[in-house]
Amino acid sequence: MILGLHYAPEPSGNAPYTTSLAQGLTDLGHSVHVFTGFPHYPSWSVPSEYKGWTIRESISGVPVTRLRHHVPARPTALSRLHMELSFGMRLLTTRWGKPDVVIAVSPALFSTGVAMLRARLGWKRPPVGIWVQDLYSRGIVETGGKPGLFSKLALWVESQVLRSATGVVAIHERFAEYAVESLRAPADSVRVIRNWTHLPEVSLADPSATRSRLGWGDDEIIVLHSGNMGKKQGLENVVEAAKYAEAIGSHVKFVLMGDGNQREFLEQKSGGTTQLSFVDSLPQSEFQAALQAANVLLVNELPGVKDMSVPSKLTSYFTSGTPVLAATDPASVTAQEIMTSGAGIRINAGEPQALVLAAESLAADEALSHQLATNGLLFCNETLSKTSAIAHYDDFILTLAESRGV
Repeated sequence: MILGLHYAPEPSGNAPYTTSLAQGLTDLGHSVHVFTGFPHYPSWSVPSEYKGWTIRESISGVPVTRLRHHVPARPTALSRLHMELSFGMRLLTTRWGKPDVVIAVSPALFSTGVAMLRARLGWKRPPVGIWVQDLYSRGIVETGGKPGLFSKLALWVESQVLRSATGVVAIHERFAEYAVESLRAPADSVRVIRNWTHLPEVSLADPSATRSRLGWGDDEIIVLHSGNMGKKQGLENVVEAAKYAEAIGSHVKFVLMGDGNQREFLEQKSGGTTQLSFVDSLPQSEFQAALQAANVLLVNELPGVKDMSVPSKLTSYFTSGTPVLAATDPASVTAQEIMTSGAGIRINAGEPQALVLAAESLAADEALSHQLATNGLLFCNETLSKTSAIAHYDDFILTLAESRGV
């Protein structure tokens, strides 16, 4: 059984990985059942077609039970806590059946904590694996949260959840180190399994046709940022970069694709600059074509963000054949991924003029752009293989089952 707040059709965040894992394990012969929430991310609104208290459906052969929960219109620390606890209460009071193994996805941390409590207090007590996609306690600190009761609560809960789990999977070595050293998870219970490229292989689209369809000029340097527009992305930096590009007559044009709780604010802040446009999330094939048609793919992070997450967009970026530009702190996990993959260049977070100049320089250097793009594809094939990742999860799940004699 997989427990996670996010699942298909949500297009970004950890939903694509949870969906891909469930399908991959099913293909290997496991009997998988997913308990998830109503789709709401990154728009923070539930589509009108999802009605009722509980929905049961089958997605690509995987049984999925959706549980209604609170969705805040404007997410804050308290409103997100409300959401997670409301989903946790649904998990607490819903029939689970008799799962041999439970995999819980964190975040959502607090609903995972409630699920862990139920698993430990039930009569069968199935082994529980925690899949750490983000470090919750680091996220509060790195996005500007002040030390206080809530941050201490998050740290305590995250530590208790990981220490109580039968096994823990972290998606990056830095996450594993933090789990052991700061959250005191037993070292022998923690393993690293990287996220993988969840997009299917597609033939190269016609870049000119895609650019024309999206309204991108042939002479424009398109810098595309896809995915969530939230606080940790620090996209005010992109707005200021677009204004600077307009002021100096640069050919750089920034495109923010997706949604999030900061989108309306960013649209207002942009003041109608011609060097910035907003695009809604695209269907998968159109999304991949857009990545291929852009000149540069952007990862932008708030200054100070270092350890809390590995941007999920990177696995999609690396498959596109387009170079990556990362505006991030030099000591961040993102910076380490860019260096390890060789798929892009890094500049400091929060420097809009440097962002424009780096995009211009990268677009002008065809040899470097080609090499970075080639490196990204190679990194995907060698390190971010879905087949390899699912095989590691298969082994992880069998290990959990054997620990309880299943």
